Amino acid sequence: MDDTRGAEGPGRAPDCLKCANFRVTWEPTFPRSCTVFGIKSRRLPSLEVLAATGRHCPAFELKAGLR
Repeated sequence: MDDTRGAEGPGRAPDCLKCANFRVTWEPTFPRSCTVFGIKSRRLPSLEVLAATGRHCPAFELKAGLR
């Protein structure tokens, strides 16, 4: 596992829950968001980025204190 990307394995999207840019919103229909891309979604923002661009999220930044 590449700890700097927060992914579970090669070729997998980074784990948004470990990203410094991930936020939980108060909106029940769009509970997850990304501050970099301004995404609000039911799905994890990294999955939205992958669906829109065909590439894994380039803005992943590991939260401080995580490995």
